[in-house]
Amino acid sequence: MPSPTSRRTVLTAAIAAAAGAGALSSAASAAAAAPSRHPHHAPSAAASLVDNHAWTTYTDWRCGSGAGTRAVAGRRAGLAIAHPLGRTDYTDPHTGTTAAWEYATWSSPVHRSAVPATEVIASWNADTPAGTWIQIELRGSYSDGTETPWYVMGRWAAGDGDIRRTSVDDQTDGKSSIWTDTFSVDDAASGLRLLSYRLRLTLYRTPGTRLTPTVWRLGAMASDIPDRFTVPASTPGLARELPVPRFSQNVHAGQYPEYDNGGEAWCSPTSSQMIIEYWGRRPSADDLSWVKPGLEDPQVCHAARFTYDNQYEGCGNWPFNAAYAATYPDMSAVVTRLGSLKDLETLIRAGIPAITSQSFLKEELTGAGYDTSGHLMTVIGFTEDGDVIANDPASPDDEAVRHVYKRHEWETIWLRTKRYNASGSVVSGTGGVCYLYWPADPTPAQRRALRSFGLL
Repeated sequence: MPSPTSRRTVLTAAIAAAAGAGALSSAASAAAAAPSRHPHHAPSAAASLVDNHAWTTYTDWRCGSGAGTRAVAGRRAGLAIAHPLGRTDYTDPHTGTTAAWEYATWSSPVHRSAVPATEVIASWNADTPAGTWIQIELRGSYSDGTETPWYVMGRWAAGDGDIRRTSVDDQTDGKSSIWTDTFSVDDAASGLRLLSYRLRLTLYRTPGTRLTPTVWRLGAMASDIPDRFTVPASTPGLARELPVPRFSQNVHAGQYPEYDNGGEAWCSPTSSQMIIEYWGRRPSADDLSWVKPGLEDPQVCHAARFTYDNQYEGCGNWPFNAAYAATYPDMSAVVTRLGSLKDLETLIRAGIPAITSQSFLKEELTGAGYDTSGHLMTVIGFTEDGDVIANDPASPDDEAVRHVYKRHEWETIWLRTKRYNASGSVVSGTGGVCYLYWPADPTPAQRRALRSFGLL
């Protein structure tokens, strides 16, 4: 079965209550979005409600404001520590351990969003060798002329031996709040919007070493999505199925309960692992040596451990899943929003599968056989009739993972922002959120597809 009601869902309800019935309230309640506008690339026809922007090139890293950092040239440009700016102590809230760290910082130029936004979700791709970690922060300017504080969007390391990767709760200025991985305007109905933002990286390393994290991509998706219970039906335009591996989360039920109570809650890392392996990457035998021998698909256990957010107490932190995917050689990954199944067809046509977030009652998705307040699936193609072919990890075994879901049913549960739950109450929809993973050197067709959404 998919994961039960998560802390993300609880937080969503809290925002909705504060914002009122008419407001766009949270990551999970954001509505379907059109593809993104980008200053260097033509947007797709529907672009209007999402802005994707990222810093990825050698010039990008040199244009920011660095203190102790250096731009790294090469096939994949990045940002690294040149010399420490200073030393600080960090007490890990999840272990109680205090340790000293050298650090350096980099702040991006101000990015003025093409979309005055109610929500922003950051994404990053980085290498953090043992003895290093990074912090990602956001500061923005409101439409009323004031600024947000510096909000922590994540404290992250690929491993868990130095710090426990974590989101940070209880961040608010009375106008906006951070809900796990998402900046959200508290009362969207007021008309307040975030007009621009900048991101700040702090790179940490063990004192006295020459270690450094390397960040290859830092960016964010800003959006302003109206509420809706229904979405217009799109016209089918593609019949194609990608050969994505199939993994069931349910075969891991009860395994490693320290990671969100076990496999029954692992829809996000299970979906991530499917696409990582579609691209020909997988953990090594040495990487998997910690997993108990004899477990089926041990790489799914690995994905759960290394996407786990210790504050959220789950494996469903969206940017943490993207960052995990990008720890594999030459992989890029983002969290974004799309506007329709036509957008997914564009990606599938180019050979790029997507991980999508949706919520529904059992009767709203024919053939699913379960209810969920939030569940991730992997979209791998479309039938001749335009129906959605999805690898649904909420399946009894790997062989049963492939499903065909009715096109408009699936489109509705993915793109709507509001829905009725089993008791008839109005609750949030998941609103077009998806993760996209692709090779750092995509094919020309893949490059065109990604560029159409402002992702390259």
